[in-house]
Amino acid sequence: MNFVATGIGAGLVSALLTAVIVKATPLAAMLYLLAPIPVLIVSLGWDHRSGLVAAIVGGLAIALILSPLSGFGFALITALPAWWLSYLALLGRPGPDGTMEWYPVGRLLAWTAATAALTIIAAGVISTGGDYSAFEQNTREVAEAFVNAQFAATGAEGGLDAETREQLIAIFARLTTFLSAQGFVTVLAIYLWAAARIVLASKRLPRPWPPVPELVMPRSAALILIGGLILASLGGFAGALGMALSGAFLMAFALQGLAAIHDRTRGRSGRSFLLSALYVLIFVTQGILMVALALFGIADSTLGLRRRIGTRPTPPPTLST
Repeated sequence: MNFVATGIGAGLVSALLTAVIVKATPLAAMLYLLAPIPVLIVSLGWDHRSGLVAAIVGGLAIALILSPLSGFGFALITALPAWWLSYLALLGRPGPDGTMEWYPVGRLLAWTAATAALTIIAAGVISTGGDYSAFEQNTREVAEAFVNAQFAATGAEGGLDAETREQLIAIFARLTTFLSAQGFVTVLAIYLWAAARIVLASKRLPRPWPPVPELVMPRSAALILIGGLILASLGGFAGALGMALSGAFLMAFALQGLAAIHDRTRGRSGRSFLLSALYVLIFVTQGILMVALALFGIADSTLGLRRRIGTRPTPPPTLST
């Protein structure tokens, strides 16, 4: 029953981190963003059942503190995605030689993208009661706030005519699920990595720490991206799901592109300078460079690009894809 006690503790901690958002302060917002970490840690370090207990306990606590809808939202958006990815990370089976074959980290990244997209759409459907017009109104309000904030920061709002402003709002409203899924993939990937490092330091991580630079998503991830782009041309929630899948898998491929560059530069002189310059360029270009990294990641998965441009360390059998 040890997993029950740890799950209860993690659920209460995660619920507390979530509930402080009502304070509406920068510190509260920062703590709120850390809410999935306790669920990830207990799921990876004790048992995935601890994560399920944490989701239930945290959801009940939030329902009592804030509202039943908030409690359900906590379970759906914060706890269950963290539990699911932890569950996948600890999947393994004995290999022919008796060694343990763990779930490949590349496939785990693909599932991170799928989880992010599905969570974004599920949250939208539940929050609007399945009313797509209300969903559109919500995305428009987000887009309008974003456009106003951008032009207020640059001081160019006064020179923007009403028609151009309306066109920009319509474009960003259409891209809201796309961009939200991109951001959620990044957050989930970072949180999973950080939680695994914490559990590894405590010597409770059952699987060996995978060499992340060697991750390669399966070719089927590219097919899902193509399907998402096709689905995005439709209307209603189907189109929104397509936008979310497109954004999520493009970001996942961009992360794979980053991993490939980390892999290709290992042992090279000036590696630190090259990687630092790359991250500075990503920041300066406001993520535009991520498009090129995504294309590199797609080529890496579908064409085996890293194998074609040079030798790379042979991955251990636990990470074979």
